[in-house]
Amino acid sequence: MKTIKFFMVALMSLVTVTTCFADDRMILPEQLPAPAKAFIQTHYDGTNILFASKEYDGLSKHYEVHLNDGTQLDFDSKGNWDKVENHMTPVPAVLVPQLIATYVSTNFPGEIIVKIDKERHGYDVELSNDFDLKFNKKGMLIGMDD
Repeated sequence: MKTIKFFMVALMSLVTVTTCFADDRMILPEQLPAPAKAFIQTHYDGTNILFASKEYDGLSKHYEVHLNDGTQLDFDSKGNWDKVENHMTPVPAVLVPQLIATYVSTNFPGEIIVKIDKERHGYDVELSNDFDLKFNKKGMLIGMDD
């Protein structure tokens, strides 16, 4: 019986701690890390930040930024870009590794990359035709969904 009570208390504590850290907070654009601000200025000069938030997933934090052109940007806790998404315009070409860009232009002519997301395995890329391509860190295709 003591074991059950111990596990119940431990579970309740874990839920409480997770709930405390699992909140999103709106922040001013000036509160973004310097690398995130530099990224936006470099790749999205002339667009305005509609809103920015600091988000907590468990014990890690990241930043989410929405621009007035429909772009959503995700940054890690240090301000390095993690995801770029805009279903109206292409992802800036300089963000796409050359092997991935070549694969897309060769196999999907006329399609544009509307999302690129850095993942543990490599990159998740979404095209304007809603194809979802997964590449390893070396830029080789490892999966595809439509």
